[in-house]
Amino acid sequence: MLLFTSLDLVWNMSTQAKLFIVATPIGNLDDFSFRAIEVLKAVDLVAAEDTRHSKRLLQHYQIDTSLISYHDHSDLSETLKLIELLEAGKSIALISDAGTPLISDPGYRLVTEARSKGIPVLPIPGASALTAALSVSGLPTDRFSFEGFLPAKQVARVKRLQLLEVDSRTLVFYESPHRILVSLSDMNSVFGDSRKAFIGRELTKKFESHFLGSLQECVHWVRSDGNNQKGEFVVVVAGNDDAKDEDLKLKQAMTIVQSLGKELSMKKAVALASEITGTRKNLLYSKALEELDSDSK
Repeated sequence: MLLFTSLDLVWNMSTQAKLFIVATPIGNLDDFSFRAIEVLKAVDLVAAEDTRHSKRLLQHYQIDTSLISYHDHSDLSETLKLIELLEAGKSIALISDAGTPLISDPGYRLVTEARSKGIPVLPIPGASALTAALSVSGLPTDRFSFEGFLPAKQVARVKRLQLLEVDSRTLVFYESPHRILVSLSDMNSVFGDSRKAFIGRELTKKFESHFLGSLQECVHWVRSDGNNQKGEFVVVVAGNDDAKDEDLKLKQAMTIVQSLGKELSMKKAVALASEITGTRKNLLYSKALEELDSDSK
């Protein structure tokens, strides 16, 4: 039995105006949800990253709601104009060119301002290249870090990658066609030839393709065919297994410190735990002091 109509799921029109964060398709138009379409039809205004691009989407679904431009370069005054409209009782939907707004897309300032004014902000979930790539990558998804786009200049890009080198979480990057090869080459240099990675190219689109292998193999795959350098990319890179081992070793050492600490001084407990597990004594002592300080608060 149908319990709610689609508009019941959007909102009661007599209530306070709301800001809706609406996900749009990342390629395949069939990935647009019924709820998203109803919201875009019902709101007073749609704030879009590129009105020309979004106009085609709205026309496809026979949505005639007015469009206004709102993007990364919009200044504070444009944000405040939208806030004024919301405070005046107008409901607004924020959309990006593709996918979920605020995931490497504009909207953070608008959401922050709306929440500071007590304006309800509601998500209308849907497509996201980030989660789409993770779900099919075959790499661990229990812990991951979304890094967005790497810096355009190599020196800055390499520095960012060096900071991530020991991260044990799965890493997710977006990349453009003109930088995919150099970015993968830098990942290969910093993370090592054997680090496993997944490339999702043109996800949900006509020429969608996937590749899973070592970073060295990923570089070769992209370099070997010009078509593999076209389109939009999500690169998923496995975390540092050595870092995972270090994390596990530290946890084991801390368990030993806590057990021995019931009978021995912290200094002796740390020394023994360090000898048993091979964990650096200074690191273990600092961690023990942190936990002791945390327990005393």
